Amino acid sequence: MTKEPSNRKHDITIWYVFAAVFGMLLLQWVWANYTQVATIPFSQFDQLVSQDKVTEVAIGTDTIQGTLKEPLPGGKKVFVTARVDAQLADKLAAHGITVTGVPSGGFIQTLLSWIVPAFVFYMIWMFLIRRMADRQGFGGLMTIGKSRAKVYVEKDTKVTFADVAGVEEAKFELKEVVDFLKDPKTYGRLGARVPKGILLVGPPGTGKTLLARAVAGEAGVAFFSISGSEFVEMFVGVGAARVRDLFDQARQAAPCIIFIDELDALGRSRAAGAFGGYDEKEQTLNQLLAELDGFDPSVGVILLAATNRPEILDPALLRAGRFDRQVLVDRPDHAGRAAILKVHAGKIKLGVDVDLDKVASLTTGFTGADLANLINEAAIAATRRNGDSITFADFTSAIERIVAGIEKKSRVLNTEERRRVAYHEMGHALVAASLPGVDPVQKVSIIPRGVGALGYTMQRPTEDRFLLAASDLRNRIAVLMGGRAAEQLIFDGDVSTGAADDLQRATEIALEMVTKHGMNDTVGQRTYAQAADPFIAAPRDRLISASEATVREIDLAVRNLVEAGAARAREILEKRGRDLEAGATLLLDKETLTADEFTPLKRVDSERPLPAIVP
Repeated sequence: MTKEPSNRKHDITIWYVFAAVFGMLLLQWVWANYTQVATIPFSQFDQLVSQDKVTEVAIGTDTIQGTLKEPLPGGKKVFVTARVDAQLADKLAAHGITVTGVPSGGFIQTLLSWIVPAFVFYMIWMFLIRRMADRQGFGGLMTIGKSRAKVYVEKDTKVTFADVAGVEEAKFELKEVVDFLKDPKTYGRLGARVPKGILLVGPPGTGKTLLARAVAGEAGVAFFSISGSEFVEMFVGVGAARVRDLFDQARQAAPCIIFIDELDALGRSRAAGAFGGYDEKEQTLNQLLAELDGFDPSVGVILLAATNRPEILDPALLRAGRFDRQVLVDRPDHAGRAAILKVHAGKIKLGVDVDLDKVASLTTGFTGADLANLINEAAIAATRRNGDSITFADFTSAIERIVAGIEKKSRVLNTEERRRVAYHEMGHALVAASLPGVDPVQKVSIIPRGVGALGYTMQRPTEDRFLLAASDLRNRIAVLMGGRAAEQLIFDGDVSTGAADDLQRATEIALEMVTKHGMNDTVGQRTYAQAADPFIAAPRDRLISASEATVREIDLAVRNLVEAGAARAREILEKRGRDLEAGATLLLDKETLTADEFTPLKRVDSERPLPAIVP
């Protein structure tokens, strides 16, 4: 049964009302118990008067308040009772009791009965309004146009270039900014000026924000940090007012650094999606452009911004004189990953068998954030097994968890499914071990992981590669088709649905070879794929700019590439049939195999005939 979400705002408001009522009742109780006034019936009062136990009374319009000679059983000498007899004065005078009159209301009574409760409810109401305004991001009408930037000083930043690794080129570019902020007169002795704005561009998780804070920490200046989305509100003109206020604060705190994270939320191009010249986002962007044109960098105010989508920024924002310099903060290479791992490894206890350079080889494509998460996952894995230190096996387990997903040990396969998955994964591994230019196999497993993977083959790249030849791509297609080729050989052509993801990835590689890289002689050496927005999914026929006849040729070329890869995989597995049988049998027994545990998974020399190696 799905639990319906509760209305949190409504619940909090009701609890505040209950709290206010309880507070008023508590106030009345305290007043009644600590003012030493006893409420008695008029008959008892009449009896006390007859017994000469009353010293004085004060007669009001509706009540009579008096003082007794001796306290009542409850210890109170002051009493109050309702006024009943209007001819009471003569009787009181006969007994020598002083009688005075009480006006219908005084200042204290009015204050307690009207002003104080009204003030209490007013304060509660203002508290509720303030809480709701803070949740909506208004912060009150008087602060709606104020900048919401968080200000850090040097002691708060606590980040220097020593804490940033793997982005040496970006650090070198930003050291100029640090030198200028430390000594602007010496830096500008030849007439040079520091760039007004520096845009940090790179994929998510590469350390753009950390790098900006390191600049502020190295320079020892104030650091204004704000997200681009915090400028835009539902009220027109609020974003522009916040931009003005931010730059005013920065000028007063100069020298300082303004850092705008996720600049694409604020500086999106005005050519697309704008319905009028008075759009709130457009006004905010115009104000930012005006501020960039107006402020003098010689006063020591530097603007840093970060984005992972530079292609959607407004061209006016990127022209010279505004964001003069773009600094690429890319995914780290092998040396960069090793340096990042060393920085994070200083906070944990490593085992003697851990080689961070080897871990860096296993993490091709990881960003700085991914590597930090890897260190944390490895530490968690070591803690889970009650280890004294983090071993290399913990890093391997963490990589598998990040790349392939969590082990689904509760997903129990029947005997026939396990046998089919074993042959499928061993088919991938043996084809990968038989082709040149393919990443070597590290591990093969039939333990289900992630959402739909019933097994996986992990390959370890030996080096970072930035270019791929047509032969490399054809080999990758063959490796992807190795699982289905193994099923065809073992199960007499009766294939399963387990190769759906392999077919999808093989088709994507073949399609890019034909339409993007010009790697097909029949279709020709030209590009057919349109330059589409990579963040918007579109059907394939909209991405291909070609006639119907050419589209048919592209489809045939893609199909031929995939079929050729499947035929090559089947040919390799036919030659290595004994390895396929032995590997699948061993995999069914152990569930996980490494290249050291099953030698046929190690790379075969392509110049020699493929042997049938049996362990």
